[in-house]
Amino acid sequence: MGASGVTRKVDGLGRVVLPVEVRRSLGIDVGDLVDVAVEDGHVVLRKVHRGCTFCGGVEGLRDFADRLVCEPCVIRLSEGQPRPTA
Repeated sequence: MGASGVTRKVDGLGRVVLPVEVRRSLGIDVGDLVDVAVEDGHVVLRKVHRGCTFCGGVEGLRDFADRLVCEPCVIRLSEGQPRPTA
């Protein structure tokens, strides 16, 4: 991974503004979650997918074992039904 040519200052609260070009290229919008990790001495940001682990749906999500699961899939899982096909 090379330098982007864009430099940003860290503010007093530890925040950094992501340039609009970076946000656009990664599909990061206002309100999206971003995972922050350290890998090999580098700070790595990844957009967090906010959809059901099983069907990708975004309505009625519940947190289960660090995964998001929608209400219909919770019902199917509790009834022992297979996951829906896309």
